[in-house]
Amino acid sequence: MARDKDLNLVEADEDQEEVLDDEFDELVEAESTSGIVAFVSGLALGALIGAGIALLVAPETGDVTRRRLRSRFRDVQDEARGQVEDWRDDARRELRRQRRKLQRRLRGRRE
Repeated sequence: MARDKDLNLVEADEDQEEVLDDEFDELVEAESTSGIVAFVSGLALGALIGAGIALLVAPETGDVTRRRLRSRFRDVQDEARGQVEDWRDDARRELRRQRRKLQRRLRGRRE
C-alpha cells in the first residue's frame, strides 16, 4: 500500500516535471529575440542601400549629401533603438505574465 502511494507520488512528480518543462519552453519562446534582430538588420541594410542610391543620384555636393545621409542614418538608428526597446518591454511584460500563470498552475496542483 505504501509502495503504491510512493509510485503515485513519483508519477505525479514526473507529470509535474513535464508540465514545468513545457511551461519553461513557452517562456523561452516568449523571450526569443530573433525576430527583433532580423528586423533591425533589415532596417540597417535598407538604410545603407538607400544611402548608396542617394549618393548616386544626389544633385547636391558631396559634403551636403554626406551630412544629410549621416543625419538620416542617425534618425533611423534612433527609431530602431526605440522600437527594439518597445519590443523588449513587451517581451518582459509577457514573460512576467507567463511566470505568474505558471506559478498559479503550480499552486493549483499543490492544493
